[in-house]
Amino acid sequence: MAATTSTTLDDLFVNIIAQARFTAEEQSLMLGLVTQYNIGSEAGKTIQVPKYPAIAAADLTEGSDMSSTTVSTSSVSVTVGEVGAQVLLTDVASMGAGNPAVELGTVLGNAIATKMDKDLIALFDGFSASFGSAGAETSVADLFKAAATLRANKVVGPMAAVVHPFQAFAIKSGLTNTFANPNGGDVQNEAMRTGYVGTIAGIDVYESANITVDGSGDCKGAVFAPEAIAIAMKRDFNIEPQRDASLRAIELNATAVYGVAELDDSYGVEILGDATL
Repeated sequence: MAATTSTTLDDLFVNIIAQARFTAEEQSLMLGLVTQYNIGSEAGKTIQVPKYPAIAAADLTEGSDMSSTTVSTSSVSVTVGEVGAQVLLTDVASMGAGNPAVELGTVLGNAIATKMDKDLIALFDGFSASFGSAGAETSVADLFKAAATLRANKVVGPMAAVVHPFQAFAIKSGLTNTFANPNGGDVQNEAMRTGYVGTIAGIDVYESANITVDGSGDCKGAVFAPEAIAIAMKRDFNIEPQRDASLRAIELNATAVYGVAELDDSYGVEILGDATL
């Protein structure tokens, strides 16, 4: 009697894994905006990220020796843990219509990508600096204030903003004079044509529905530099199949091992605002 088993579906698993990994990488917004540490080859579940203080240079006098400056480092601990998602591929489903490799790969990839993004976004609430207020629409001025704060804290590289789509709506509304002024400039025109917020005050602005809306209809986005937040990756996205003979199905177990932490509080600003239309 012919049987559909994990062995006969080897080619299908390869396709599922490839699609799931692609989806996870494509769907995770935050991974490309924060500092990443690959610790797969290192022993242990916790890493210590050293933080070096700034020191000041001074004028020198010819013929006189320089005095040394003591440098004392601090550190941030990042502890990794497992996350996972499981789906069942039944024998009947694997023989049916459609493309289970793409469909299940997409489901699993989205699950892991969403979990990573939500874990990183949860760190926004820890930033000491904050602009905006509960019940108030997020404004372009909030972004400019955040940019000024980060530049004053000596952020010199790229900055990103991640806001809820409803916060982004309020920003676009402010840019376009409540969607009635399509000729106000390049940023306004782009917001009217495509809905893309774009770059404002040197900040690349992104929208994410993974930002949680609280019971009062408010949410917390953020403006930050990559050095504000870190993710330590112990083991990237992985899928392991397991046959359940009595169920006539195969478990597809997707897992990842990582940890997240705030690296530098002065490199991030919370953006609090209304998340209703």
